[in-house]
Amino acid sequence: MKYLVFVSFALFLMVLTMQAQQFVNKGSIEFEVITNVKKTMGTESYLEDLKATMPTFKIAYYSLTFANNKSVYKFDHYDEKKAKVPEYFREGEDENNWYNDFNLGETVIQKSQWGSLFNLKDSIKTIHWKITNESRLIAGFNCRKAVGIIMDSVYVFAFYTDEITTSGGPCSINGLPGMIMGVTIPRLYVSMMATKLNVTDVNESSIKPTSAKKYYTSKELDATVDKKIKDWSANSEPNEDFKNTMNQLRWNIQL
Repeated sequence: MKYLVFVSFALFLMVLTMQAQQFVNKGSIEFEVITNVKKTMGTESYLEDLKATMPTFKIAYYSLTFANNKSVYKFDHYDEKKAKVPEYFREGEDENNWYNDFNLGETVIQKSQWGSLFNLKDSIKTIHWKITNESRLIAGFNCRKAVGIIMDSVYVFAFYTDEITTSGGPCSINGLPGMIMGVTIPRLYVSMMATKLNVTDVNESSIKPTSAKKYYTSKELDATVDKKIKDWSANSEPNEDFKNTMNQLRWNIQL
């Protein structure tokens, strides 16, 4: 009899817990994106005077709108009160756009680079994740840590919540069992952290890909970037600082 009472009570608590947990399938998340711009510039001595005139960090805010297992991530505004961003570090950022259709497994990305727009259409990238036992609270959600590798060698540290059912995240970071609410990429000197979630008046019509006359695949875009880098280094032997800067450029345009 005591055993039946115990089991009944346990089932009752389980039902209460399931009812209390709210799963979110559409909304808009604000991300604070902090980039250490001085470190992205490398260590060449001739850049030190320029670094002295600029803030250490660029602080931008992006929105990730999601519904029906689709999402779009794009620039919203800078925090000019915390850090005044020089014009040459902000040009074209408001044209960057990441669209993901997780039903079809398709991504459409628009990136501004070298004064031109590059439009990529391809399958959503697969990231191999290792989920850890570490957790933290982000924007009111209990999030679990995972470690992944993108572009063969770049480590990504992410925190996700399974209370938001879309398996997306900022930029092209995806593939965890829930929404990614925080990302740190040390080799790109950038962090992206959710600050708040809005689930009312979600503009679902904004979740759409950019249109373009020409689309690149990931391989074609890689080849284009490689050619540009070879052109820049044709007349000199690239040093380690140049190689690191070019790697960051390559990773950023494919992120």
